[in-house]
Amino acid sequence: MRAASPASGWATGVWLVLVAGYAVLSTVWIGHDPGWYAGLARPSFQPPDLVFAVIWPLNFLALFVVGVWFTRFVDDPTAWRAIIVLGGSVVAALAWAWLFYVPHRLSAATLCLAAAAMLTCVLVVLVARSIPWAGVVLLPYTGWLSIATALSVQYSRLN
Repeated sequence: MRAASPASGWATGVWLVLVAGYAVLSTVWIGHDPGWYAGLARPSFQPPDLVFAVIWPLNFLALFVVGVWFTRFVDDPTAWRAIIVLGGSVVAALAWAWLFYVPHRLSAATLCLAAAAMLTCVLVVLVARSIPWAGVVLLPYTGWLSIATALSVQYSRLN
């Protein structure tokens, strides 16, 4: 492993701010209109609410851990490329949350979540090229976004 470059502290800070912002902002819109969500027809493969309560904190933890390690042990151009992809994925995921829960634009929300999932696949590749175990740590998050996208497709279709 290479020693951290002087600017890598900035990269780490930006990565962590992105993930913390994602964690906080994603919960803002979810409770916007609980009666509306409760009335939706649910996909047959919808996991119980407890699964969401367990999976999301683990996903954010994985993003934090990988971000701290990755940004400190790769060169700055590599770190910033990954941060840009992460930022795009976070923006797309937050757009999904807002579109789905606030104006209830389910089809548009689904497109945003699909974009977040695709960008996260790119992120995994970027991370894994430099630190293979870190890419593996992000695979469950990628899988979860794929499942969430499939759920969103079904919500859009059913409602």
